[in-house]
Amino acid sequence: MRLCDLEQKEVVNVADGRTLGCVSDIEFDQRCGQIEAIIVPGPGRCFGLLGREFELAIPWKCICRIGPDTVLVDIDVDKCKHKN
Repeated sequence: MRLCDLEQKEVVNVADGRTLGCVSDIEFDQRCGQIEAIIVPGPGRCFGLLGREFELAIPWKCICRIGPDTVLVDIDVDKCKHKN
């Protein structure tokens, strides 16, 4: 699977059923080349005009399933927030 295929998928948290957004990027370990996390942008400030307050870095181990349209994750959203 390529990053462009992953970017088109919607991320859904199975813990509470909320849609978190779409994958925007990935983090990987440069030494071994393994994916460590997927990045999902957080909600925008002032209707998205002023950027975003945070982004979600969802660890790869928290991904339950990657389907044709969605990525199911099991996370605590507050623990995955990263400041931009």
